[in-house]
Amino acid sequence: MTASPAKTMAETAVEFGLKPDEYAVILKRLNREPNLVELGVFSVMWSEHCSYKSSRKHLGKFPTTGPRVICGPGENAGVIDIDDGQACIFKMESHNHPSYIEPYQGAATGVGGIMRDVFTMGARPVALLNALRFGDPSHPKTKRLVSGVVAGIAGYGNCVGVPTVAGETNFHRGYDGNILVNAMCVGLADADKIFYSAAPGAGLAVVYFGSKTGRDGIHGATMASAEFDEDSDEKRPTVQVGDPFAEKLLIEATLELMKTGAVAAIQDMGAAGLTSSSVEMAGKGEVGIELDLDMVPQREEGMTAYEMMLSESQERMLAILKPGREHEGHAIFEKWGLDAAVIGWTTDTGHIVLKHKGEVVCDIPLAPLSEDAPLYDRPWTEPVLHPRLDPGQVPAPTDWEAAVLTVIGCPDMASKRWLWEQYDRHVMADTLEDSATGADAGIVRVHGTRKALAVTSDCTPRYVLNDPYEGGKQAVAEAWRNLTAVGAEPIAITDNLNFGNPERPEIMGQIVRAIDGMAEACRALDFPVVSGNVSLYNETNGAAIPPTPTVGGVGLLTEYSRRADFAGMKAGDTLVLIGSNAGELGASIYLREVLGREDGAPPPVDLALERATGDFVRGLIQSGQAKVVHDLSDGGLIVAAADMALASNVGVTLDATSPGNAHPFLFGEDQARYLIATDAPETLLQAAADAGLHASVVGRAGGDAFASTDLFSIPLAKLRAAHEDWMPGYMG
Repeated sequence: MTASPAKTMAETAVEFGLKPDEYAVILKRLNREPNLVELGVFSVMWSEHCSYKSSRKHLGKFPTTGPRVICGPGENAGVIDIDDGQACIFKMESHNHPSYIEPYQGAATGVGGIMRDVFTMGARPVALLNALRFGDPSHPKTKRLVSGVVAGIAGYGNCVGVPTVAGETNFHRGYDGNILVNAMCVGLADADKIFYSAAPGAGLAVVYFGSKTGRDGIHGATMASAEFDEDSDEKRPTVQVGDPFAEKLLIEATLELMKTGAVAAIQDMGAAGLTSSSVEMAGKGEVGIELDLDMVPQREEGMTAYEMMLSESQERMLAILKPGREHEGHAIFEKWGLDAAVIGWTTDTGHIVLKHKGEVVCDIPLAPLSEDAPLYDRPWTEPVLHPRLDPGQVPAPTDWEAAVLTVIGCPDMASKRWLWEQYDRHVMADTLEDSATGADAGIVRVHGTRKALAVTSDCTPRYVLNDPYEGGKQAVAEAWRNLTAVGAEPIAITDNLNFGNPERPEIMGQIVRAIDGMAEACRALDFPVVSGNVSLYNETNGAAIPPTPTVGGVGLLTEYSRRADFAGMKAGDTLVLIGSNAGELGASIYLREVLGREDGAPPPVDLALERATGDFVRGLIQSGQAKVVHDLSDGGLIVAAADMALASNVGVTLDATSPGNAHPFLFGEDQARYLIATDAPETLLQAAADAGLHASVVGRAGGDAFASTDLFSIPLAKLRAAHEDWMPGYMG
């Protein structure tokens, strides 16, 4: 790319996403006008995607430390201690804009990129998750986007050989013009063999290895920092192209290289490619870096310095090796068939210097790229909150059976079997629970031990839209509850904060208050944030997505035989509800799907009660007193009980009062609640009473129908058809 002769560099800066006042800072720091390469470096490093310039001020509210936290935010991924000298490394990241433009490659490279964030720190990836939000099923683009995204996730993860074990998929018209694809990876490493990105000193070789550099993905980070318009489809050249087989070779070569002890620092090339990796390694190490771009392995002829620095070609790494150890790296790269070259050296200048064809094409002091990166305290307005709905004023169903089947079969609640059957969920042979088995979290065994990791991703965007603060609290509490419901000790979270344009005060208000709620929940639940990603400008022609702060949670099972799912219910079991019921119907699935309304305050989250209830239930699971457990969330008691009935293939009869007030009891979405199937209900009720918690018998298992006294009786086969048929019918 070259600047048009008719355009000044200041006009080109605006095209690159830099504001006039930001460009003025560059002029002041350089004391001259930048050239095109230098402007490109500044534009990507100061993009929203790389600098978090609108959110950084508020991200500091998150608790980031804890007794198990080894490394919090600031590195490629978060690191937690899981005992016995072992660590878990994990992160979630978005690939929203690329996936809307080119769904297969956008989703595939999102999976590849998040795996590199994990193995670049020394971990072998052992589990993948995703959180997908699509537009209204009736929108003309939705089916194609679903098909492409799912195929991309499956095509990449399956080929690399890492199981996809959990996730969530929602549909709403608010995502018609901007879908969300959030990918999460979890890996395992030795706690004393974690690798970091900061260059340790000057005079060290900078080694490029992996795939060759091409022209794909140029200005991808800038594209991800702008909203869409009618010309979005023309941005396909900014979408990266992935090669999962090259990624598999890269994983093995990287982990083998790390075992030699030759690595002094290492960084994957993600957003902004060679620019961000070199700038971050040198900047964090407070040194300089000099690169000879003629040495960069290239797959296309005539590439310019600008193109090489801003390319986001996939499956590439940058390493700084210890003196005299370059030959060890060369032997490993040759063994695995990877391109590799020494492309530069660390220096003591504090500058990034780029040479191409014998000329210096960039000479920038590194400090301004980080120290002067814009940091905005953007104006924001308090979100307009919905009033609480009186459950007694919300109409009951006119046809109970139709209402139940509508809720259980609506796009959000219907089975996603069509989707997750495309993912390899059991490769590596350590998956204990996954999307198919009927558990609230995916569970992956720590190979060779009795330990296991529990993983989940959660957010309820309709709650966040109606009250960002309570919705932010609920997203964290839901992740904590899903880990608890399988018996795991929740340890830490990663997050993916997806919002619209932060330059609009009402959107910035959503961001601020959602972060406030999330931070409060993290503190109350001892559930720190160790990594994450912010994705803003998710909107088209001024229409923003519903605010979607996705939470990825990780927990530990010290003995994986002491775990729970909701697929083991037996005929004769009693259903006991732990937690109280106020019948909260605001922003509920019932309200939206049965009554066609999306108003009302979401259910409030009492964090002290959430903590007490969850600790109690986890204790029951770990002591062997509860083996069939399901948390209550979307759709309330009726959906939780239906999930258990379908997963266990056993009928259920729920107790309910008169038809006039049964719907808040059955469909209410009150928080801090768990449903337990047990053959010893009296013991369970007494234990809850002793703990000061509310518990009640709400039904019994048996027969071949899903029923509620005097309200409805639906054959289990009919319920299953309603639950299973929507997605394959939709996708054709």
